[in-house]
Amino acid sequence: MKNTFGEGATLGVALFMVAGVLTACGGGGGSSGAVTAGTAAPAGPVAADPAPTSPDTGEVPDAPPVLISDALSGRCAAPRSGTDPATGRAYVDRPGTLDDEKRWVHDWIDETYLWYDEVPTTYRASDFSGPIPYFDVLRTTAVTASGQWKDRFHYTYDSAVWNDIVANDVSYGYGIEFALLSRAPPYDIRVAYVTPGSPAAAADVARGDRLLEADGVDAMYGTDLDTLNEAIDPGVGGVPHALRFGRLDGSTYDAILTSGKMQMTAVMNVKSIDTPTGRVGYMQFNTHSEPAEGQLIDAVNQLKTQGVTDLVLDLRYNGGGLIGVAAELAAMISAPSATDGKVFEQLKFNRKNPFHYTTAETRYAFASTSIGYSVPAGQPLPRLALSRVTVLSGPDTCSASESIVNALRGIDIPVNLVGGPTCGKPYGFFPKDNCGTTYFAVQFEGVNDKGEGDYADGFAPTCAVVDDFSRALGDPKEARLAAALQLRATGACPAAAVGANKSASALTARSAGAQLSAEARRQPYLLDSPARQNRILDPRAMPH
Repeated sequence: MKNTFGEGATLGVALFMVAGVLTACGGGGGSSGAVTAGTAAPAGPVAADPAPTSPDTGEVPDAPPVLISDALSGRCAAPRSGTDPATGRAYVDRPGTLDDEKRWVHDWIDETYLWYDEVPTTYRASDFSGPIPYFDVLRTTAVTASGQWKDRFHYTYDSAVWNDIVANDVSYGYGIEFALLSRAPPYDIRVAYVTPGSPAAAADVARGDRLLEADGVDAMYGTDLDTLNEAIDPGVGGVPHALRFGRLDGSTYDAILTSGKMQMTAVMNVKSIDTPTGRVGYMQFNTHSEPAEGQLIDAVNQLKTQGVTDLVLDLRYNGGGLIGVAAELAAMISAPSATDGKVFEQLKFNRKNPFHYTTAETRYAFASTSIGYSVPAGQPLPRLALSRVTVLSGPDTCSASESIVNALRGIDIPVNLVGGPTCGKPYGFFPKDNCGTTYFAVQFEGVNDKGEGDYADGFAPTCAVVDDFSRALGDPKEARLAAALQLRATGACPAAAVGANKSASALTARSAGAQLSAEARRQPYLLDSPARQNRILDPRAMPH
């Protein structure tokens, strides 16, 4: 991901503005793998060149029509040759023009976009240099009850980069997940967690460490944003960067880290915690990727062997991903008697029913067997058979992670949230590759077995607790986990839950105040790409 920082002229407002928007479950347009600005809703109304559209009677067609966009799909100004690694087949690209690509974007939005009838109609395709900037403005300008843009999730990815991320959950870096706690000087860039076995782990970089300097640039007051960007988010491998960190105890240390292709560990810190009222399981779940399937199965088997009777599921940094993985985990938490015959999530498309699903085909079940992402398909999933679960949440908890909460509540399994409000994304996509760019436009809303799903402003926490960077994730004394354990034992939130991080070695009072404000606004902390803030459907997991 690029453009982590905004322009230097408006540092107090724009620093990390792009990253902040992107971590809200999706971001703006981009190409060549760099996600660029463009995430805010268009400033003015937008329109397309006149083009024929499908009849819109408001009825579901009896037979699938030929989509208008199909005729223009693959007509490219720069056609690719060879084999598409995502499909194993030859690319469908053929010679075309940028006008063909822009016309395809318009027709595809008009047919499949959930709010196609809310796209304003003022600008023409000829006003834009290419399909990506045109795509950026083809979206609704409506807002939610809280005043946020309803569509904050419109973006593009270079197709090769996107396919690599989905298959392997890889990116270039050092194994550090950075969090931004202050968007005004002095900037407060913290280590949220470190990937085991990474260069950062070998250098003893730890959660809570504060970035003080990057390649000679002051990371608290510096204005050389390009240098800071390259150091924090390298984008390429094999480049060494000199980073200086401050520990929570006030000491500092230097680390020269060389960027490499990193695969995120989806599941970490799996453990059981003995309490006076029973054994509680804990797991940190970071992303709904293909490798996550096997890691989750292993984690649940471990917790089941350890005899846990309750679970604290840490989703505070999990922006989502494959909805099939979410359906598997929700089932593994529950008993078969609770999920059999129930809907994990039902998909609601626009009234054109662009993908021609029957009602039965829109009902996504709780998974009872493995889907086949990273373990063989059809294996029975282990079940913890719990009657409740506590989720550690925050503004980076998004999309497929919110699906887990909504789906369990839809089958009357209580879910308490401890932390901050979630990001608010009941929407999802079928990513579409055209001419080397993969487009993401909201195409469905997900609802649970009870038909509930309108949470565009997020789920509110049962206990509001500021993220505690003074302790490791999974430490029973870490503020959010400690509050979850107390809530479980007593049924009440800790009296000082909101005031976590009070020690002198943790955040300053100013930073803690900024955290509270950011949590209330669902302002994400992670400097993250939109690839991990999705509710992505995959044919292997679709209803049949």
